[in-house]
Amino acid sequence: MTVLASPRPPASRPGRRTTGMERARRREAAALVMPSLLPILVLSVAPLLMGVLLAFTDAELVRRPDYQFVGVDNFVRLAGNSFFWESFRIGLVWAVSVTVLQLVAALGLALLLNSGLRLQGLTRVLALIPWAMPPVVVAIMWKMIYSPNAGPLNAALGAVGLPDDINWLADFSTALPAVIVVGVWVGMPQTTVTLLAGLQQIPAELNEAAAMDGAGAWRRFWAVTLPSLRPIVTSITSLNFIWNFNSFSLVYVLTEGGPGGRTMLPMLFTYLEAFKNRNIGYAAAMGVVLVVVVVVLLALYLRSQLREDRAEKKG
Repeated sequence: MTVLASPRPPASRPGRRTTGMERARRREAAALVMPSLLPILVLSVAPLLMGVLLAFTDAELVRRPDYQFVGVDNFVRLAGNSFFWESFRIGLVWAVSVTVLQLVAALGLALLLNSGLRLQGLTRVLALIPWAMPPVVVAIMWKMIYSPNAGPLNAALGAVGLPDDINWLADFSTALPAVIVVGVWVGMPQTTVTLLAGLQQIPAELNEAAAMDGAGAWRRFWAVTLPSLRPIVTSITSLNFIWNFNSFSLVYVLTEGGPGGRTMLPMLFTYLEAFKNRNIGYAAAMGVVLVVVVVVLLALYLRSQLREDRAEKKG
């Protein structure tokens, strides 16, 4: 007589239980993420998509909008707008200059704050003051400093025998450099704090070993400090470039794009086209072009940095 073995329970039940637990965890994670994700979708993603759609219309800023789909007419018109491309060139000069100078100045200040000076805590607080001030207040303050009649900058120049009647924000040759100085001063604290945090994460043993091998301070900086900070430098430089290229309020209060368009940044040009000339569709096309160009430039920059990192790891 043959005894039949009792059938075993299906092996898929534990898998089903695991899948059910994973689904429950995903639901919990989604429930936790949604409160922070909804404002991003409503305040960032939705306006971005709306702007892209408006770029293909002839929308105007009127009480009862009635716009039509015009295809790529706005982009064709924009391709022949020399004033926009000139503002784009000025924006690149502004963004690159401010970003590079911010990095150099912030790195020097971070090294100084990391050297163990007296009153280090107070110095760090003072270094954050420009970051804590609203951009409009900063612009008004610097406008007073640059004042050709009663500004302290011209008074200091006159005290040492230099020309003291320079109209810094109204002269064609000094307006953009003067605005760049203000941009560097405003953004330097954020970069300084980030680099200072990176410096404090570098093991002291690395510098000690390099010093024992006979490396001086400058050699230790290039061989130990700077390579350790490279990931932080890459990320903060990318963020600063985006922020500086899209800056608006600081330059608007300082010069409103003048004199003669010398400080007309592309975001300011787009703002005036949208809210002064009321061409919302045309301004949206400018915004789309700016977003695409910034993304392409950042992709090329990050790609070059990744290639350098891979080459160093292989070497």
